[in-house]
Amino acid sequence: MVIETDAAHTPGGLAKPAGSLKGPLAFAIACFLIWGLAYGLLDVLNKHFQETLSISQADSAWLQIAYFGAYLLLSIPAGMLLHARGYKFGIVSGLAVTAIGALLFIPAAGADAFLPFVGSMFVLAAGLCILETSADTYVNVLGDPAKASQRLNLAQSFNALGVFFGPLIGGAVFFSPTTTEALGGATRSIQIVYGLIAVGVVLFALAVWRARLPETGLSDHGNAVEGDAPALPLSKQPHFIAGVITQALYIGAQVGIGAYFINLVTHNWQGLTSQQGAFMLSLAAIGYLVGRFFATALLLKIRPRVLLTTYGVINVVLTLIVAAGIDKVSPIALLAVFFFMSTMFATIFALGTTGLGAGTKKASSLMVMAIGGGVLLPWPMGKIADLYGANVAFLLPAVCFAVVAWYGWKGAGLGLKKDAA
Repeated sequence: MVIETDAAHTPGGLAKPAGSLKGPLAFAIACFLIWGLAYGLLDVLNKHFQETLSISQADSAWLQIAYFGAYLLLSIPAGMLLHARGYKFGIVSGLAVTAIGALLFIPAAGADAFLPFVGSMFVLAAGLCILETSADTYVNVLGDPAKASQRLNLAQSFNALGVFFGPLIGGAVFFSPTTTEALGGATRSIQIVYGLIAVGVVLFALAVWRARLPETGLSDHGNAVEGDAPALPLSKQPHFIAGVITQALYIGAQVGIGAYFINLVTHNWQGLTSQQGAFMLSLAAIGYLVGRFFATALLLKIRPRVLLTTYGVINVVLTLIVAAGIDKVSPIALLAVFFFMSTMFATIFALGTTGLGAGTKKASSLMVMAIGGGVLLPWPMGKIADLYGANVAFLLPAVCFAVVAWYGWKGAGLGLKKDAA
């Protein structure tokens, strides 16, 4: 696929230097921080509702199912919207729907029931799906195709920063009786947190709407620019199909791990409270963040497939240690898992969309749809945890990481010429 790396066309057909893409890239990367924060709060809410609404671990998984079910159902429509209206409209639309979803948490908290929260989470995630489809694709094409993995890893570093702040805020507010009381109770604390999120998202949406975001690599009609290499249909691209499946399983593992992180560490670390478990989840997010920057640097010297395979194998070993249920050792191993998960989404995304020519946009929306794989593991992991303990449930992520390692080793090269693989 030919992407304009030296110049971006203005509406009048004039060229601008590649440096002018830094501003649009900054706006796109900022979007990653927003959905990182939303996701970080999600895992804290899971444990919070187990305690305040007296629901089981399996039932609490409906929050994750609603969140990632939105990706599963709406990623293709989001891709169609992106194709028809462009990156800027997609990003602003995603932000608007996200703000609506956050505002819905206010009446949901007043209802003091679990189902309204599930519905509010679905709407919020619908906005994030549109936002992520637009921003992921934009970062992927905004520059040299050979550096797509680096750009996505850099952008995902800011996602990890949001994931870090999510449980930190949630732990300080939802698991602190003093703070909760000062804010007016459990209901009021949720309303304040999500009300502030809605305001912040609206303000950012206004800033994006006023910014100039060139449709780099696209014609004014949203099609590939002249010179794009022809490509086989996506159904005949085995490395892409394998990439979507691998991405779905990886996301399933990541979501299941986050959903039951607090349950696992409090069960395997005597005396650890839920609030301390939430803060420990923030510590895991720091490892995830550091891992992003570390992977971005490593990719300057190591091929993406080699890095993905290595990290996949390491996480298989670590999750087996978690499943063993060793006091203090299993929680520490689970912290390490986050560091080695850090590069997986961006690297699978970039490898899976390699060499697709004019099909890149559609492929990107399908790759984002694979985030819907987040619905796969939370409920069965919760059921296993209810029956046999949280540790045993972590055997399922171990299987998923084995698939990730295989994709880096073999899957990402299926159907590609040796130099492209």
